[in-house]
Amino acid sequence: MNVYLVGVVIYLFVMALVGVYFGKKSIHNNEDFMAAGRSLPLWVVSGTLLATFVGSGTVVGGASFIYQYGPFAAVFNLSGGIVGTIILYFLAGKIRTGEAYTVPEMIEKRFGTTARLISSIIILLAFIGITAYQFTGGAYVLQITTGLPIGTGSIIIGLLVIFLTVSGGLFSVAYTDAISAILIVAGFLLGLPFVLHSVDGFSGLSISLPSETKTWNGGLSIPQLIGFFLPLFLLVLGDQNMYQRFGAAKNPTVARRSTIGFFIGSCLVISLTITIATSAIVLFPDIAPDTAVLNMAINGLPLAVGLIVLCSAVAFIITTATSYLLSASGNIIYDLLRRFSSKGISDTKLLKYNRITVVAVGILAYILGMYFPTVLELQMYSYTMYGAALTPAILATVMWKKATKAGIMSSMIAGAAGTVLWEVVLNKPFDWNSVLFALPLSVLALIVVSLLTNKKSAIESNANVSFVKNQLK
Repeated sequence: MNVYLVGVVIYLFVMALVGVYFGKKSIHNNEDFMAAGRSLPLWVVSGTLLATFVGSGTVVGGASFIYQYGPFAAVFNLSGGIVGTIILYFLAGKIRTGEAYTVPEMIEKRFGTTARLISSIIILLAFIGITAYQFTGGAYVLQITTGLPIGTGSIIIGLLVIFLTVSGGLFSVAYTDAISAILIVAGFLLGLPFVLHSVDGFSGLSISLPSETKTWNGGLSIPQLIGFFLPLFLLVLGDQNMYQRFGAAKNPTVARRSTIGFFIGSCLVISLTITIATSAIVLFPDIAPDTAVLNMAINGLPLAVGLIVLCSAVAFIITTATSYLLSASGNIIYDLLRRFSSKGISDTKLLKYNRITVVAVGILAYILGMYFPTVLELQMYSYTMYGAALTPAILATVMWKKATKAGIMSSMIAGAAGTVLWEVVLNKPFDWNSVLFALPLSVLALIVVSLLTNKKSAIESNANVSFVKNQLK
């Protein structure tokens, strides 16, 4: 067991060195910190997209879902991100051309300052939650390898994440992401033959699985399945982290092509995760669902291979946390502090404030992580807060000309309020995830209010034209 601890510690130390290296070599101003100088090559953009997507939400939260409901229901759940990736291919070039630092900045260009403010607040509510469950996911690794309590492990992981983010900004995050993407794909591929051998192949696995986990829905109702599919789909489709990666690419072509590598990597990692976590159902029937992949790494694989898989899991957890922590900090600095400051703020001060904000947001993430009992619960809340409240507004900003300022703001407020109402006030009636309630509210508000205010604007415009004509007569 100590060997695994040593391996994880060495890996984390190397990650810290990478952060220091990029902090000294590459960070000269705030654009370097937030957008990596808009210079990232194709392999790095593809890798950082994959690592941002496949973090604790997959190797801990996703594994928990697989362990509880089986592989077939998991295909439906985890494919949400893959479907979202396909749509992103057609948006990536346009996003890169805009060169915005944040999603709220992009929204403001069409719909004004108030829309930017509302979207910033929603992103913070979601991204602090996503950062929080990365801390918890990393804490599970430390608990398995050292016996540390989850709370203590979350503090250790949180401190490392904060250090990495403060040190190198997006340069550090993107390059460690890309290296981690290679590591996890290699680790899972190396582990696959050993996993299948231990359960007598796919046929043996099929025979040994409990009957309910072999059904197409894992015992879940159709609304419950949709409730798990939509949050991930909506998050990937509108994720500010994805948009920032496209914005940091060398050019629009690199941004667009990076989605192809992201798509292939996502399909591969999700398939491998499903196989490994499903095997854990048979080999370790009494473990905590959140630890399915981690237990397979330590107790179900040869030492060398298990160590690679374990470090791979840690790699994605850490890099995803740094991504969302950096992104949330950017919202505070660009969308709140700089945008609403009465005085101009120098680039040097922006960089300083950005780093201070990273520390503050990291502390808030730790506190929020202690409120939710499992990674999967926190994951669904955070994804829905972002996906239902913000993704419809983001897509309308890019794609729907008839969207209005009133429609966008109504949509965001309805989605956020619907998520809080369903999760906190009503305590998830019917055991349905809040996206089934919040998303229809958000989309309905966007369409109805936009069409009504569009019509009103058209009437006012026609009245003004008639008045001018009468004056000319």
